[in-house]
Amino acid sequence: MHLGNARTFLVNWLLARQRDWRIILRIEDLDGPRVKSSADLGLIEDLRWLGLDWDQGPIYQSRRRERYAEAMNTLVSNECVYACVCSRREVEESASAPHGENGPIYPGTCRGRFAARDEAQRQTARPAAMRFKAPAARIRFADAIRGVREYDAQRDVGDFVVEKGDGTPAYQLAVVVDDAEMGITDVVRGDDLLDSTARQQLIYDALGWRDRVPSYTHLPLVIGADGRRLAKRHGDTRLAHYRERGVPPGRVLSLLARWCGIENMGDDVKVGDLLSVFSIENLPRTPMTFSAADDAMLFANRFR
Repeated sequence: MHLGNARTFLVNWLLARQRDWRIILRIEDLDGPRVKSSADLGLIEDLRWLGLDWDQGPIYQSRRRERYAEAMNTLVSNECVYACVCSRREVEESASAPHGENGPIYPGTCRGRFAARDEAQRQTARPAAMRFKAPAARIRFADAIRGVREYDAQRDVGDFVVEKGDGTPAYQLAVVVDDAEMGITDVVRGDDLLDSTARQQLIYDALGWRDRVPSYTHLPLVIGADGRRLAKRHGDTRLAHYRERGVPPGRVLSLLARWCGIENMGDDVKVGDLLSVFSIENLPRTPMTFSAADDAMLFANRFR
């Protein structure tokens, strides 16, 4: 968990405690090679170090595979998906692939090509993912920060993966099943996932869960000095990095509070102190930049 992730959780926590929501801590641990052993324990320790808590969980996606498989079977039965053997690189390099907000849109190479996944794998000797068939329709939803958003399902979204070639459910499917079954009413997350909302609404419709679609608040991201989303390329911004080097949690909270539109909270701030001064209306509407000065501030006088 890096500083940008922590700021998103903090906004969730503040809204939940102000509005009497319940927070469910869900560990999304389906992404095979990227899942590190005991990373969940470190994440939980980081949150507690900042004083953040939750009302239910942790709930692990890896223990809910049967539920995703049931949803997949429904999509197959309703002919909402098809087998695809195209690699990510092939999609990215396709001259015919249009581009959406976050990269290339699948050009439909395998749509109608195979009768089933088994046939696709037998004919090509390649693992076959399952793609959702984007219908000829428009998707419209209101976001608490970005306002009303509208997408053309085929032009702006395209056919997207709901189950990977190894049978692992993709993020888009798993999060819809989880949110629907856990009674999630409000989702607060980074605006890099704004166009994922369009994909997820299509899945809600296909599964007959339109009445379970939550409300959304997409936060402007925390970025590095190069204008790109905060990541390893910007150095070590993990909470554990600061915690293990003696940076006070109040100092980290003070920085996160500034990124939430709350100034001058000082080094000794506790998360509860932010409840009376936080307002979603005052949240910055543009990305917040993590600078070298911010990093230096966190470490200032740390041995005092």
